[in-house]
Amino acid sequence: MKHKEYSIPFSGLKQGKHQFDYVIENKFFESFGYDEFNDTNIDLNVQLNKTSTMLELEFHAKGTVNVNCDISSEAYDQPIEAELQLVVKFGDDFNDDDDEILIIPHGEHQVNIAQYVYEMLVLAVPQKRVHPGIADGTLQSEVLDRLKALQPKESRENKEDNDPRWDALKKLLTDK
Repeated sequence: MKHKEYSIPFSGLKQGKHQFDYVIENKFFESFGYDEFNDTNIDLNVQLNKTSTMLELEFHAKGTVNVNCDISSEAYDQPIEAELQLVVKFGDDFNDDDDEILIIPHGEHQVNIAQYVYEMLVLAVPQKRVHPGIADGTLQSEVLDRLKALQPKESRENKEDNDPRWDALKKLLTDK
């Protein structure tokens, strides 16, 4: 079975709350074939609430992933934080079609959370990755200098030569 360390054996646990802690490193994502992170350091806390009819899992992850900036290609540490709640119920067949409810067969004695952890953490990283130094102007990079040099300059002609036909059309927009 893949990712044995993320299988939680619940059959021997008493009813009530139980705590599981993990440290997620880059090899976890590599095992899924995901290579967009340079490095990871994420603390994962899983709280299992066992009842007589179901299991309730609460995931809380906090840490950093080292990614490349989409603008400058500079590597930086992106802080992430994510939470997920999962209900595990027992049924005749395995069913993971729902993102929040997992149905496992009655005879099972453990639940593997690796896929849920993977999806939660990948979705916690922003779609657009921008180095914090770009926003505050402290990042010095050849790429940024080149982008600034290639940036289009405002044309003086556009400011001075207004076409009266456009002015009439603009007036229609403001007369509402």
